[in-house]
Amino acid sequence: MTNEKVFKMKFSSIYPHYVNKIERKGRSKHELDTVICWLTGYSETQLASQIEKEVDLTAFFADAPLINPNAPLIKGVICGVRIEEIEDPLMQKLRWMDKLVDELAKGKAMEKILRS
Repeated sequence: MTNEKVFKMKFSSIYPHYVNKIERKGRSKHELDTVICWLTGYSETQLASQIEKEVDLTAFFADAPLINPNAPLIKGVICGVRIEEIEDPLMQKLRWMDKLVDELAKGKAMEKILRS
C-alpha cells in the first residue's frame, strides 16, 4: 500500500483496531487515549471529536494541537523499518503512534511509554 493510500485512511477506522489490540492484552481504552493524547496534544474530548468527524490520517495529524516534543525519543522497528530513519514526517508520526500502541499492548509501564 502506498503512503498516499495510508494517509487517506480514516482514523476512525484504525482506532477500533487499536482498542481491540490493547484490550486483548488487558489494557484499557482510557490508557490508549492517554497515549494518543500524549503524542498528539489532543484532549480526550478533541480525540473523540476527531473520531466522530471521521478525519483521515493526514487531517488527524495536521489538526493535532502539538506533537509531543519527546516524540523523537520513540525508537525501534515497525514493519521492518526503523522509526527514526523514516523520512516522511507524516509516516513517522503514524509509526510513532503504532509503536506506542505496541508498547501498551506489550504491557510496558505508562511512565516508559510516555517517555517520562
